[in-house]
Amino acid sequence: MVQPTLATARIQRFLAEEPIVWLSTVRPDGGPHLVPIWFWWDGEAVLVFSKPDAQKVRNLRANPSVMLALGDAEDDFDVGLLEGTAELLETPTAAVLPAAHLAKYRDQLAAIGLDADEYAATYSLVIRIVPNRYLGWHGRSVPSSARLAGAPTSSIAEPIRSEHQGPAQWLGEPLARGLRGLGAPLAAAV
Repeated sequence: MVQPTLATARIQRFLAEEPIVWLSTVRPDGGPHLVPIWFWWDGEAVLVFSKPDAQKVRNLRANPSVMLALGDAEDDFDVGLLEGTAELLETPTAAVLPAAHLAKYRDQLAAIGLDADEYAATYSLVIRIVPNRYLGWHGRSVPSSARLAGAPTSSIAEPIRSEHQGPAQWLGEPLARGLRGLGAPLAAAV
């Protein structure tokens, strides 16, 4: 099996464990639009379930290029940035909504009084974002995501900024294949 780099391991952990991602889109007039959103990583793409009339959807109809930010800026800028291309799926949320996504946000959904059916009906548009580049970023200390990924705990002198192309390249094909297997029911529905 291909051993992921430290930066790759950090991005993988962010995608698996972070509760929100910041989605940046471009308004039709060229202005930026940035929103925090819930998401699901299926091993190849980030899935976002949205209200069909949301500003981000209008932006994506004009320009599918996006940037995603994950992580915790409070922990010495322990963040990962992903550039990608978004696709607005015709398949409704109810047909592709993973049970694990509902489990991930169980407490938040309960707090706002939404069950699975109401969530799927309200956030009925599926946005599928395929990352094509990423940048692992942090400040001067070894961030918690790097420590969790196996980095030494001593401080480093320079920030680590790693840029990689394409999910199979940065996940490693064996790992990417394994993650695709986890998302097989979803991939079949999409």
